[in-house]
Amino acid sequence: MTGNKILAYQAYNLSQDNKGVKVLVGGCFDIFHIGHLRFLIAAKKKGDWLIIALESDDFIRVKKKRNPFHTQQERAEILSYLDCVDSVVMLPYFTDDNDYMKMVNKIKPEIIAVTENDKLLSKKISQAKQIGGRLEIVTSFINNKSSIDLLKAIKKLD
Repeated sequence: MTGNKILAYQAYNLSQDNKGVKVLVGGCFDIFHIGHLRFLIAAKKKGDWLIIALESDDFIRVKKKRNPFHTQQERAEILSYLDCVDSVVMLPYFTDDNDYMKMVNKIKPEIIAVTENDKLLSKKISQAKQIGGRLEIVTSFINNKSSIDLLKAIKKLD
């Protein structure tokens, strides 16, 4: 069982992931697709220990303006079964950039991995610099393969 890969943010302990170069990625991963898989595999290749900061259900409701398709627990379980994933940290609903900076300080990754079109690129570069890490662009965006594109396609089938 891969349940030991899933950690509550409050219970996260730095010593759990002290196994070489830590790579941090973040996201919702609500409707898992090939773009997610390629991103996670590419991120893992940048280090030894891949940590996913998994957004909350409330984040999806507030920021994406829709209900999650899968609960955070279900998304964590799906991600935990991937060989490239070492830890899934279930985030509470963060209300501002300071919360994310505290999370990055708590995890202390050497690398923050992103896609080339990441909307928060400048913030993530700043976060990486503040902890002495670096940002790595690991994949490009795959057109028509986002979770929202999949949801739209499914709705058209109705």
